[in-house]
Amino acid sequence: MRKIRPARHPQAQPPPGWDARPAGPPPPQPPAPPSAQPPAPWLGSPPPPPPPPPPPKKRHRVFFWVFLVVQVLFLIWVIGGAASTSGTPDSCSGLTGDSLRLCEDAGTIGTTLGVGMVVAFWVATDFILALTYAIYRLTSRGSRP
Repeated sequence: MRKIRPARHPQAQPPPGWDARPAGPPPPQPPAPPSAQPPAPWLGSPPPPPPPPPPPKKRHRVFFWVFLVVQVLFLIWVIGGAASTSGTPDSCSGLTGDSLRLCEDAGTIGTTLGVGMVVAFWVATDFILALTYAIYRLTSRGSRP
C-alpha cells in the first residue's frame, strides 16, 4: 500500500503562523485629511428630500379629433350628394315617355359618378392623413420618455 504525502493531501493544514495573531494593540492608523471625513450629524440639518416628480401630462388627442371632423364632413357631403337625385330634375320638364326616362337615368348616373368621386377623394384624404400621422409618430418617438 502506498503512503500519501501530507503536502499533496487535499485537506492539508496551513503552515503554522498563517492564522496567528500578533499580541498587543493594533498599530495606529494615520488620521484622514479633513476634507475626506464625513460631516458630523450635529453640524447641520440633513438636506431636504427631492421634490416629487410632476404628474404626467394628459395627452391631447388633437389628431384624433381632426380625423373625426374630416370623417363627419365627408359623410355629410356623400349623404347630401346622394340625396340630390330625388325627384325629376328641372331639365327634364316637358319630356314624356322614353325621353323622360332617359333624362332621369342620366341624372342618376351623374349623381352616382359624383358620389363616387367624393368617396375617392375621401379615401385619398384619409390616406394622406394616415401617412402624415405615421411620419409624425416616427419623428416624435425618440423624444418621448
